[in-house]
Amino acid sequence: MKSRKRFYYGEDELSAGIALEICRGQLAGVIGEKAAARVEDSYLAVKAIAEGDVSVYGINTGFGPLCTTRISPDDCIKLQYNILRSHSCGVGQDVPHEIAKLMMILKVHSLARGYSGIARSTLDRILWHIEQDVVPLVPSQGSVGASGDLAPLAHLFLPLIGLGRVMLAGEVLETAELFQREGLQSLQLGPKEGLALINGTQFMAAYAVRGLERFNNCLDSADIIGAMSLEALKGSVKPFDAKLHELRPYKGTSYVAQRCRAFLQDSEILASHQDCDRVQDPYSLRCIPQVHGASREAYAHLKNALEIELNSVTDNPLVFDKENTISGGNFHGQPLAIPLDYATIAASELGNISDRRTYLLLGGMEGLPMLLMKDIGINSGFMIPQYTSAALVTENKTLCFPASADSVPTSLGQEDHVSMGSISGRKLNQVIDNLENILAVELLTAAQAFDFRAPLKSNPVLETCHALVREGIDIAYGDRLFGDDLIVARDIIQAKSLVKASLLAADKYNIDLVGKDNGCFGIY
Repeated sequence: MKSRKRFYYGEDELSAGIALEICRGQLAGVIGEKAAARVEDSYLAVKAIAEGDVSVYGINTGFGPLCTTRISPDDCIKLQYNILRSHSCGVGQDVPHEIAKLMMILKVHSLARGYSGIARSTLDRILWHIEQDVVPLVPSQGSVGASGDLAPLAHLFLPLIGLGRVMLAGEVLETAELFQREGLQSLQLGPKEGLALINGTQFMAAYAVRGLERFNNCLDSADIIGAMSLEALKGSVKPFDAKLHELRPYKGTSYVAQRCRAFLQDSEILASHQDCDRVQDPYSLRCIPQVHGASREAYAHLKNALEIELNSVTDNPLVFDKENTISGGNFHGQPLAIPLDYATIAASELGNISDRRTYLLLGGMEGLPMLLMKDIGINSGFMIPQYTSAALVTENKTLCFPASADSVPTSLGQEDHVSMGSISGRKLNQVIDNLENILAVELLTAAQAFDFRAPLKSNPVLETCHALVREGIDIAYGDRLFGDDLIVARDIIQAKSLVKASLLAADKYNIDLVGKDNGCFGIY
Protein backbone atom coordinates (compact mmCIF):
# COMPACT_ATOMS: atom_id res chain seq x y z
CA MET A 1 0.00 0.00 0.00
CA LYS A 2 1.27 3.46 -0.90
CA SER A 3 2.23 5.37 2.25
CA ARG A 4 0.16 8.45 3.00
CA LYS A 5 1.48 11.90 3.72
CA ARG A 6 1.36 12.83 7.38
CA PHE A 7 -0.37 15.60 9.28
CA TYR A 8 1.06 16.32 12.74
CA TYR A 9 -1.69 17.02 15.24
CA GLY A 10 -1.01 19.98 17.50
CA GLU A 11 1.86 21.17 15.29
CA ASP A 12 0.68 21.64 11.69
CA GLU A 13 -2.03 24.11 10.67
CA LEU A 14 -5.39 22.43 10.13
CA SER A 15 -7.86 23.55 7.43
CA ALA A 16 -11.26 22.25 6.37
CA GLY A 17 -9.68 20.55 3.38
CA ILE A 18 -6.99 18.83 5.45
CA ALA A 19 -9.52 17.69 8.06
CA LEU A 20 -11.61 16.11 5.30
CA GLU A 21 -8.55 14.39 3.82
CA ILE A 22 -7.75 12.81 7.20
CA CYS A 23 -11.41 11.86 7.63
CA ARG A 24 -11.48 10.16 4.22
CA GLY A 25 -8.22 8.28 4.74
CA GLN A 26 -6.24 10.33 2.22
CA LEU A 27 -3.90 11.76 4.87
CA ALA A 28 -2.50 10.18 8.03
CA GLY A 29 -2.89 12.15 11.26
CA VAL A 30 -0.16 11.45 13.82
CA ILE A 31 1.24 12.79 17.09
CA GLY A 32 4.76 14.13 16.61
CA GLU A 33 7.53 14.43 19.20
CA LYS A 34 6.92 18.11 19.96
CA ALA A 35 3.23 17.65 20.57
CA ALA A 36 3.84 14.47 22.58
CA ALA A 37 6.21 16.33 24.91
CA ARG A 38 3.71 19.14 25.47
CA VAL A 39 0.90 16.67 26.11
CA GLU A 40 2.99 14.82 28.71
CA ASP A 41 3.97 18.06 30.50
CA SER A 42 0.34 19.17 30.67
CA TYR A 43 -0.82 15.78 31.93
CA LEU A 44 1.77 15.78 34.73
CA ALA A 45 0.84 19.35 35.68
CA VAL A 46 -2.81 18.33 36.06
CA LYS A 47 -1.86 15.34 38.22
CA ALA A 48 0.10 17.65 40.50
CA ILE A 49 -2.83 20.06 40.75
CA ALA A 50 -5.24 17.22 41.60
CA GLU A 51 -3.01 16.15 44.46
CA GLY A 52 -2.41 19.71 45.69
CA ASP A 53 -4.26 22.12 47.96
CA VAL A 54 -5.34 24.75 45.42
CA SER A 55 -8.85 24.38 43.98
CA VAL A 56 -8.90 24.36 40.17
CA TYR A 57 -12.18 24.06 38.30
CA GLY A 58 -12.94 20.64 36.87
CA ILE A 59 -9.77 19.06 38.22
CA ASN A 60 -10.52 18.92 41.92
CA THR A 61 -13.91 20.69 41.95
CA GLY A 62 -17.36 19.87 40.61
CA PHE A 63 -18.73 21.21 37.34
CA GLY A 64 -20.99 24.13 36.42
CA PRO A 65 -22.85 25.41 39.49
CA LEU A 66 -20.88 22.87 41.58
CA CYS A 67 -17.62 24.68 40.80
CA THR A 68 -17.05 25.50 44.50
CA THR A 69 -17.50 21.89 45.64
CA ARG A 70 -14.07 20.43 46.39
CA ILE A 71 -13.41 16.86 45.20
CA SER A 72 -10.96 14.63 47.05
CA PRO A 73 -7.96 13.14 45.16
CA ASP A 74 -9.55 9.69 45.49
CA ASP A 75 -12.74 10.88 43.77
CA CYS A 76 -11.08 12.82 40.92
CA ILE A 77 -11.01 9.71 38.70
CA LYS A 78 -14.65 8.89 39.38
CA LEU A 79 -15.55 12.53 38.67
CA GLN A 80 -14.17 12.26 35.11
CA TYR A 81 -16.00 8.97 34.51
CA ASN A 82 -19.24 10.47 35.78
CA ILE A 83 -19.03 13.57 33.61
CA LEU A 84 -19.08 11.47 30.42
CA ARG A 85 -22.05 9.45 31.67
CA SER A 86 -24.08 12.35 33.03
CA HIS A 87 -23.58 14.59 30.01
CA SER A 88 -24.54 11.88 27.48
CA CYS A 89 -28.13 13.02 27.21
CA GLY A 90 -28.47 14.06 23.58
CA VAL A 91 -31.56 13.26 21.55
CA GLY A 92 -32.64 13.14 17.91
CA GLN A 93 -31.21 11.37 14.91
CA ASP A 94 -27.56 10.39 14.99
CA VAL A 95 -25.21 12.76 13.19
CA PRO A 96 -23.77 11.56 9.85
CA HIS A 97 -20.79 9.20 10.10
CA GLU A 98 -18.44 11.79 8.60
CA ILE A 99 -19.49 14.48 11.10
CA ALA A 100 -18.75 12.24 14.10
CA LYS A 101 -15.39 11.25 12.64
CA LEU A 102 -14.51 14.90 11.96
CA MET A 103 -15.37 15.70 15.57
CA MET A 104 -12.72 13.22 16.75
CA ILE A 105 -10.13 14.64 14.34
CA LEU A 106 -10.77 18.22 15.43
CA LYS A 107 -10.71 17.26 19.11
CA VAL A 108 -7.37 15.43 18.81
CA HIS A 109 -5.81 18.46 17.13
CA SER A 110 -7.00 20.76 19.92
CA LEU A 111 -5.92 18.41 22.73
CA ALA A 112 -2.53 17.79 21.11
CA ARG A 113 -1.66 21.46 21.55
CA GLY A 114 -0.78 20.51 25.13
CA TYR A 115 -2.95 22.77 27.28
CA SER A 116 -5.67 20.32 28.29
CA GLY A 117 -4.13 17.74 30.63
CA ILE A 118 -5.01 14.81 28.40
CA ALA A 119 -3.06 11.54 28.62
CA ARG A 120 -1.16 10.30 25.58
CA SER A 121 -2.90 6.92 25.97
CA THR A 122 -6.28 8.64 25.59
CA LEU A 123 -5.17 10.38 22.42
CA ASP A 124 -3.85 7.09 21.05
CA ARG A 125 -7.21 5.40 21.62
CA ILE A 126 -9.04 8.20 19.78
CA LEU A 127 -6.51 7.92 16.95
CA TRP A 128 -7.25 4.18 16.79
CA HIS A 129 -10.95 4.97 16.31
CA ILE A 130 -10.10 7.41 13.51
CA GLU A 131 -7.68 5.11 11.70
CA GLN A 132 -9.91 2.05 11.98
CA ASP A 133 -13.02 4.03 11.05
CA VAL A 134 -14.76 2.87 14.23
CA VAL A 135 -17.03 5.85 14.77
CA PRO A 136 -19.23 6.42 17.85
CA LEU A 137 -22.94 7.15 17.42
CA VAL A 138 -23.74 10.74 18.42
CA PRO A 139 -27.25 12.23 18.75
CA SER A 140 -27.68 15.45 16.80
CA GLN A 141 -29.57 17.52 19.38
CA GLY A 142 -28.76 18.66 22.89
CA SER A 143 -25.90 21.16 22.59
CA VAL A 144 -26.38 24.86 23.31
CA GLY A 145 -22.87 25.62 22.07
CA ALA A 146 -21.55 27.42 25.13
CA SER A 147 -19.60 25.24 27.58
CA GLY A 148 -18.60 23.60 24.38
CA ASP A 149 -20.75 21.01 22.65
CA LEU A 150 -21.14 19.05 25.88
CA ALA A 151 -23.79 16.43 25.11
CA PRO A 152 -22.60 15.37 21.64
CA LEU A 153 -18.95 15.26 22.74
CA ALA A 154 -19.88 13.19 25.78
CA HIS A 155 -21.62 10.66 23.50
CA LEU A 156 -18.63 10.74 21.15
CA PHE A 157 -16.23 9.63 23.85
CA LEU A 158 -18.38 7.15 25.78
CA PRO A 159 -16.55 4.23 24.06
CA LEU A 160 -13.33 5.29 25.80
CA ILE A 161 -14.88 4.15 29.07
CA GLY A 162 -16.64 1.12 27.61
CA LEU A 163 -20.08 2.67 27.09
CA GLY A 164 -22.12 3.83 24.13
CA ARG A 165 -22.35 2.40 20.62
CA VAL A 166 -20.17 2.58 17.52
CA MET A 167 -20.50 2.04 13.79
CA LEU A 168 -18.03 -0.45 12.30
CA ALA A 169 -18.22 -1.30 8.57
CA GLY A 170 -21.90 -0.37 8.49
CA GLU A 171 -22.76 -2.40 11.60
CA VAL A 172 -23.88 -0.86 14.88
CA LEU A 173 -22.17 -2.44 17.89
CA GLU A 174 -22.38 -1.92 21.61
CA THR A 175 -18.95 -0.87 22.83
CA ALA A 176 -18.72 -3.98 25.01
CA GLU A 177 -19.03 -6.15 21.89
CA LEU A 178 -16.42 -4.02 20.10
CA PHE A 179 -14.00 -4.53 22.99
CA GLN A 180 -14.58 -8.27 22.90
CA ARG A 181 -13.91 -8.42 19.15
CA GLU A 182 -10.85 -6.18 19.21
CA GLY A 183 -9.34 -7.20 22.56
CA LEU A 184 -9.68 -3.69 24.01
CA GLN A 185 -10.31 -2.50 27.55
CA SER A 186 -11.87 0.64 29.01
CA LEU A 187 -9.58 3.56 29.77
CA GLN A 188 -9.34 5.02 33.23
CA LEU A 189 -9.50 8.76 32.71
CA GLY A 190 -7.17 10.91 34.75
CA PRO A 191 -7.97 14.25 36.43
CA LYS A 192 -9.57 16.72 33.98
CA GLU A 193 -9.58 14.28 31.04
CA GLY A 194 -13.35 13.86 30.95
CA LEU A 195 -13.84 17.61 31.10
CA ALA A 196 -11.22 18.19 28.39
CA LEU A 197 -12.98 15.71 26.12
CA ILE A 198 -16.45 17.28 26.38
CA ASN A 199 -15.45 20.97 26.52
CA GLY A 200 -14.95 22.41 23.06
CA THR A 201 -16.65 23.45 19.84
CA GLN A 202 -15.90 20.35 17.77
CA PHE A 203 -19.56 19.51 17.02
CA MET A 204 -20.38 22.86 15.44
CA ALA A 205 -16.91 23.04 13.87
CA ALA A 206 -17.36 19.62 12.24
CA TYR A 207 -20.65 20.77 10.73
CA ALA A 208 -18.87 23.94 9.59
CA VAL A 209 -16.13 21.89 7.88
CA ARG A 210 -18.68 19.79 6.00
CA GLY A 211 -20.83 22.82 5.25
CA LEU A 212 -17.87 24.81 3.94
CA GLU A 213 -16.99 22.09 1.43
CA ARG A 214 -20.58 21.74 0.27
CA PHE A 215 -21.15 25.52 0.09
CA ASN A 216 -17.96 25.91 -1.94
CA ASN A 217 -19.22 23.36 -4.45
CA CYS A 218 -22.64 25.06 -4.65
CA LEU A 219 -21.04 28.46 -5.26
CA ASP A 220 -18.94 27.14 -8.12
CA SER A 221 -21.87 25.16 -9.53
CA ALA A 222 -24.21 28.16 -9.31
CA ASP A 223 -21.83 30.27 -11.41
CA ILE A 224 -21.78 27.59 -14.12
CA ILE A 225 -25.54 26.99 -14.06
CA GLY A 226 -26.28 30.73 -13.95
CA ALA A 227 -24.07 31.25 -17.02
CA MET A 228 -25.92 28.44 -18.83
CA SER A 229 -29.24 30.11 -18.02
CA LEU A 230 -27.93 33.48 -19.20
CA GLU A 231 -26.81 31.98 -22.51
CA ALA A 232 -30.15 30.22 -23.00
CA LEU A 233 -31.96 33.52 -22.31
CA LYS A 234 -29.59 35.48 -24.59
CA GLY A 235 -28.42 37.66 -21.71
CA SER A 236 -25.80 40.38 -21.98
CA VAL A 237 -22.13 40.09 -21.04
CA LYS A 238 -21.85 43.81 -20.24
CA PRO A 239 -22.83 43.50 -16.53
CA PHE A 240 -19.69 41.39 -16.04
CA ASP A 241 -17.27 44.00 -17.42
CA ALA A 242 -14.19 44.39 -15.19
CA LYS A 243 -14.40 48.22 -15.41
CA LEU A 244 -17.81 48.13 -13.76
CA HIS A 245 -16.61 46.02 -10.84
CA GLU A 246 -13.46 48.06 -10.27
CA LEU A 247 -15.80 50.83 -9.10
CA ARG A 248 -17.23 48.55 -6.39
CA PRO A 249 -14.34 46.19 -5.76
CA TYR A 250 -15.67 43.46 -3.51
CA LYS A 251 -13.54 40.37 -3.97
CA GLY A 252 -16.52 38.07 -4.29
CA THR A 253 -18.26 40.23 -6.88
CA SER A 254 -15.12 40.71 -8.98
CA TYR A 255 -14.36 37.00 -8.81
CA VAL A 256 -17.81 35.94 -10.02
CA ALA A 257 -17.75 38.56 -12.80
CA GLN A 258 -14.38 37.25 -13.97
CA ARG A 259 -15.73 33.69 -14.02
CA CYS A 260 -18.82 34.73 -15.99
CA ARG A 261 -16.68 36.54 -18.56
CA ALA A 262 -14.65 33.36 -18.94
CA PHE A 263 -17.82 31.26 -19.36
CA LEU A 264 -19.07 33.55 -22.15
CA GLN A 265 -15.77 34.03 -23.97
CA ASP A 266 -16.00 33.34 -27.74
CA SER A 267 -19.64 32.22 -27.50
CA GLU A 268 -21.54 32.02 -30.79
CA ILE A 269 -24.81 32.42 -28.89
CA LEU A 270 -23.56 35.66 -27.34
CA ALA A 271 -22.33 36.97 -30.69
CA SER A 272 -25.70 36.23 -32.29
CA HIS A 273 -27.55 38.93 -30.30
CA GLN A 274 -24.95 41.64 -29.78
CA ASP A 275 -27.00 44.15 -31.81
CA CYS A 276 -30.38 43.36 -30.22
CA ASP A 277 -32.58 46.16 -28.86
CA ARG A 278 -32.92 44.78 -25.30
CA VAL A 279 -31.64 47.48 -22.96
CA GLN A 280 -30.92 45.43 -19.86
CA ASP A 281 -31.58 42.03 -18.32
CA PRO A 282 -33.64 41.12 -15.24
CA TYR A 283 -31.73 41.23 -11.96
CA SER A 284 -31.37 37.45 -11.66
CA LEU A 285 -29.12 37.60 -14.75
CA ARG A 286 -27.64 41.09 -14.55
CA CYS A 287 -26.82 40.89 -10.83
CA ILE A 288 -25.24 37.43 -10.75
CA PRO A 289 -21.87 38.94 -9.70
CA GLN A 290 -23.40 40.98 -6.90
CA VAL A 291 -25.61 38.24 -5.46
CA HIS A 292 -23.32 35.23 -5.98
CA GLY A 293 -20.41 37.46 -4.94
CA ALA A 294 -22.07 38.47 -1.67
CA SER A 295 -22.61 34.78 -0.89
CA ARG A 296 -18.91 34.20 -1.60
CA GLU A 297 -18.02 36.97 0.86
CA ALA A 298 -20.06 35.16 3.52
CA TYR A 299 -18.30 31.92 2.59
CA ALA A 300 -14.90 33.61 2.99
CA HIS A 301 -15.94 34.97 6.39
CA LEU A 302 -16.89 31.50 7.60
CA LYS A 303 -13.70 30.02 6.17
CA ASN A 304 -11.53 32.57 8.00
CA ALA A 305 -13.34 32.04 11.30
CA LEU A 306 -13.20 28.27 10.91
CA GLU A 307 -9.46 28.25 10.26
CA ILE A 308 -8.92 30.08 13.55
CA GLU A 309 -11.31 27.74 15.35
CA LEU A 310 -9.72 24.55 14.00
CA ASN A 311 -6.32 25.59 15.31
CA SER A 312 -7.51 26.83 18.71
CA VAL A 313 -7.71 25.27 22.16
CA THR A 314 -11.35 25.41 23.24
CA ASP A 315 -11.69 23.46 26.50
CA ASN A 316 -11.54 24.80 30.05
CA PRO A 317 -9.61 25.41 32.23
CA LEU A 318 -6.41 25.72 30.21
CA VAL A 319 -3.24 24.45 31.83
CA PHE A 320 -0.04 26.39 31.16
CA ASP A 321 1.86 24.68 33.98
CA LYS A 322 1.05 23.37 37.46
CA GLU A 323 1.21 26.89 38.90
CA ASN A 324 -0.70 28.59 36.10
CA THR A 325 -4.20 27.58 34.99
CA ILE A 326 -6.81 29.92 33.55
CA SER A 327 -10.55 29.32 33.69
CA GLY A 328 -12.05 31.27 30.81
CA GLY A 329 -14.51 31.02 27.97
CA ASN A 330 -12.67 29.65 24.94
CA PHE A 331 -15.38 26.99 24.65
CA HIS A 332 -18.06 29.58 23.85
CA GLY A 333 -19.32 29.05 20.30
CA GLN A 334 -20.29 32.63 19.42
CA PRO A 335 -17.25 33.33 17.16
CA LEU A 336 -18.33 30.42 14.96
CA ALA A 337 -22.11 30.61 15.47
CA ILE A 338 -22.49 34.05 13.88
CA PRO A 339 -20.46 33.22 10.72
CA LEU A 340 -22.45 29.97 10.42
CA ASP A 341 -25.72 31.92 10.52
CA TYR A 342 -24.34 34.44 8.02
CA ALA A 343 -23.37 31.57 5.68
CA THR A 344 -26.83 30.05 6.08
CA ILE A 345 -28.46 33.25 4.84
CA ALA A 346 -25.93 33.45 1.99
CA ALA A 347 -26.61 29.87 0.90
CA SER A 348 -30.34 30.50 1.01
CA GLU A 349 -29.98 33.57 -1.21
CA LEU A 350 -27.97 31.57 -3.75
CA GLY A 351 -31.04 29.33 -4.05
CA ASN A 352 -33.40 32.30 -4.17
CA ILE A 353 -31.78 33.85 -7.25
CA SER A 354 -31.43 30.43 -8.88
CA ASP A 355 -35.19 29.93 -8.61
CA ARG A 356 -35.76 33.34 -10.23
CA ARG A 357 -33.66 32.27 -13.22
CA THR A 358 -35.60 29.00 -13.48
CA TYR A 359 -38.82 31.02 -13.56
CA LEU A 360 -37.43 33.22 -16.35
CA LEU A 361 -36.48 30.17 -18.41
CA LEU A 362 -40.12 29.03 -18.43
CA GLY A 363 -41.61 32.33 -19.60
CA GLY A 364 -40.97 32.12 -23.32
CA MET A 365 -38.29 34.87 -23.44
CA GLU A 366 -36.15 35.36 -26.54
CA GLY A 367 -37.89 32.73 -28.62
CA LEU A 368 -37.79 29.91 -26.09
CA PRO A 369 -40.99 27.84 -26.04
CA MET A 370 -43.32 28.43 -23.09
CA LEU A 371 -42.49 26.00 -20.26
CA LEU A 372 -39.56 24.82 -22.44
CA MET A 373 -41.68 22.40 -24.44
CA LYS A 374 -43.17 22.90 -27.91
CA ASP A 375 -46.33 20.88 -27.38
CA ILE A 376 -47.83 22.32 -24.20
CA GLY A 377 -51.40 21.87 -23.13
CA ILE A 378 -51.26 18.12 -23.33
CA ASN A 379 -47.86 18.51 -21.64
CA SER A 380 -47.16 20.63 -18.56
CA GLY A 381 -43.53 21.00 -19.52
CA PHE A 382 -41.15 22.17 -16.81
CA MET A 383 -43.84 23.95 -14.79
CA ILE A 384 -43.84 21.65 -11.78
CA PRO A 385 -40.08 21.29 -11.23
CA GLN A 386 -40.14 25.05 -10.58
CA TYR A 387 -42.87 24.45 -7.97
CA THR A 388 -40.42 22.17 -6.19
CA SER A 389 -37.75 24.84 -6.38
CA ALA A 390 -40.16 27.46 -5.01
CA ALA A 391 -41.10 25.20 -2.10
CA LEU A 392 -37.45 24.61 -1.20
CA VAL A 393 -36.64 28.33 -1.45
CA THR A 394 -39.41 29.10 1.03
CA GLU A 395 -38.33 26.29 3.34
CA ASN A 396 -34.83 27.77 3.35
CA LYS A 397 -36.20 31.18 4.29
CA THR A 398 -37.80 29.63 7.37
CA LEU A 399 -34.40 28.18 8.33
CA CYS A 400 -32.65 31.57 8.12
CA PHE A 401 -33.56 32.79 11.60
CA PRO A 402 -30.13 33.06 13.24
CA ALA A 403 -29.83 30.58 16.08
CA SER A 404 -27.04 32.75 17.50
CA ALA A 405 -29.58 35.53 18.11
CA ASP A 406 -31.15 33.42 20.85
CA SER A 407 -29.87 32.44 24.28
CA VAL A 408 -31.44 30.36 27.04
CA PRO A 409 -29.66 30.29 30.43
CA THR A 410 -28.44 26.87 31.60
CA SER A 411 -26.50 25.33 34.50
CA LEU A 412 -28.53 27.21 37.15
CA GLY A 413 -27.36 30.53 35.71
CA GLN A 414 -23.64 29.72 35.66
CA GLU A 415 -23.93 29.49 31.88
CA ASP A 416 -26.24 32.47 31.43
CA HIS A 417 -25.41 33.25 27.81
CA VAL A 418 -25.09 30.49 25.24
CA SER A 419 -24.38 30.58 21.49
CA MET A 420 -26.69 27.90 20.04
CA GLY A 421 -23.95 27.45 17.42
CA SER A 422 -24.63 23.72 17.20
CA ILE A 423 -28.05 24.57 15.74
CA SER A 424 -26.41 27.09 13.39
CA GLY A 425 -24.11 24.37 12.04
CA ARG A 426 -26.91 21.90 11.50
CA LYS A 427 -29.14 24.51 9.84
CA LEU A 428 -26.42 25.52 7.38
CA ASN A 429 -26.25 21.95 6.13
CA GLN A 430 -30.05 21.67 5.96
CA VAL A 431 -30.17 24.79 3.79
CA ILE A 432 -27.43 23.35 1.57
CA ASP A 433 -29.44 20.11 1.24
CA ASN A 434 -32.23 22.22 -0.24
CA LEU A 435 -29.86 24.42 -2.24
CA GLU A 436 -28.42 21.42 -4.07
CA ASN A 437 -31.93 20.46 -5.19
CA ILE A 438 -32.80 24.05 -6.18
CA LEU A 439 -29.68 24.20 -8.33
CA ALA A 440 -30.62 20.80 -9.79
CA VAL A 441 -33.93 22.29 -10.97
CA GLU A 442 -32.13 25.19 -12.65
CA LEU A 443 -29.57 22.84 -14.18
CA LEU A 444 -32.35 20.68 -15.62
CA THR A 445 -34.24 23.63 -17.10
CA ALA A 446 -31.10 25.48 -18.29
CA ALA A 447 -29.90 22.36 -20.12
CA GLN A 448 -33.32 22.03 -21.80
CA ALA A 449 -33.30 25.69 -22.85
CA PHE A 450 -29.70 25.39 -24.03
CA ASP A 451 -30.78 22.84 -26.62
CA PHE A 452 -33.08 25.38 -28.28
CA ARG A 453 -30.07 27.55 -29.15
CA ALA A 454 -28.56 24.87 -31.40
CA PRO A 455 -26.87 24.87 -33.86
CA LEU A 456 -25.19 27.89 -32.25
CA LYS A 457 -22.42 26.94 -29.83
CA SER A 458 -21.62 28.48 -26.48
CA ASN A 459 -18.24 28.65 -24.79
CA PRO A 460 -16.41 25.26 -24.69
CA VAL A 461 -16.71 25.09 -20.89
CA LEU A 462 -20.49 25.50 -20.94
CA GLU A 463 -20.80 23.14 -23.90
CA THR A 464 -18.85 20.53 -21.91
CA CYS A 465 -21.09 21.01 -18.86
CA HIS A 466 -24.21 20.74 -21.02
CA ALA A 467 -22.87 17.51 -22.56
CA LEU A 468 -22.26 16.14 -19.06
CA VAL A 469 -25.92 16.71 -18.18
CA ARG A 470 -27.03 15.06 -21.40
CA GLU A 471 -25.01 11.94 -20.55
CA GLY A 472 -27.50 11.27 -17.74
CA ILE A 473 -30.61 13.22 -18.75
CA ASP A 474 -32.12 13.23 -22.25
CA ILE A 475 -33.81 16.28 -23.72
CA ALA A 476 -37.54 16.18 -22.92
CA TYR A 477 -39.98 16.29 -25.85
CA GLY A 478 -42.95 15.48 -23.63
CA ASP A 479 -43.88 15.02 -19.98
CA ARG A 480 -42.13 12.28 -18.03
CA LEU A 481 -40.95 11.49 -14.49
CA PHE A 482 -39.07 14.74 -13.95
CA GLY A 483 -38.45 13.68 -10.35
CA ASP A 484 -36.04 11.04 -11.66
CA ASP A 485 -34.26 13.68 -13.74
CA LEU A 486 -33.90 15.90 -10.68
CA ILE A 487 -32.21 13.09 -8.76
CA VAL A 488 -29.66 12.71 -11.56
CA ALA A 489 -29.12 16.48 -11.73
CA ARG A 490 -28.67 16.71 -7.97
CA ASP A 491 -26.18 13.82 -8.04
CA ILE A 492 -24.16 15.62 -10.73
CA ILE A 493 -23.96 18.64 -8.43
CA GLN A 494 -23.29 16.73 -5.20
CA ALA A 495 -20.52 14.64 -6.77
CA LYS A 496 -18.82 17.88 -7.93
CA SER A 497 -18.98 16.47 -11.47
CA LEU A 498 -20.14 19.79 -12.93
CA VAL A 499 -17.28 21.73 -11.35
CA LYS A 500 -14.70 19.09 -12.28
CA ALA A 501 -15.92 19.05 -15.90
CA SER A 502 -15.66 22.85 -16.07
CA LEU A 503 -12.09 22.83 -14.77
CA LEU A 504 -10.99 20.09 -17.17
CA ALA A 505 -12.52 21.94 -20.11
CA ALA A 506 -11.00 25.23 -19.02
CA ASP A 507 -7.59 23.62 -18.80
CA LYS A 508 -8.01 22.03 -22.24
CA TYR A 509 -9.04 25.30 -23.90
CA ASN A 510 -6.75 27.57 -21.84
CA ILE A 511 -9.59 29.47 -20.16
CA ASP A 512 -8.94 31.05 -16.74
CA LEU A 513 -11.86 30.23 -14.42
CA VAL A 514 -10.23 30.81 -11.06
CA GLY A 515 -8.34 34.09 -11.25
CA LYS A 516 -5.95 35.51 -8.72
CA ASP A 517 -8.36 35.44 -5.74
CA ASN A 518 -9.12 31.71 -5.74
CA GLY A 519 -7.32 31.33 -2.40
CA CYS A 520 -10.15 33.23 -0.71
CA PHE A 521 -12.71 30.74 -1.89
CA GLY A 522 -11.12 27.30 -1.60
CA ILE A 523 -11.25 24.90 1.37
CA TYR A 524 -7.50 24.85 2.09
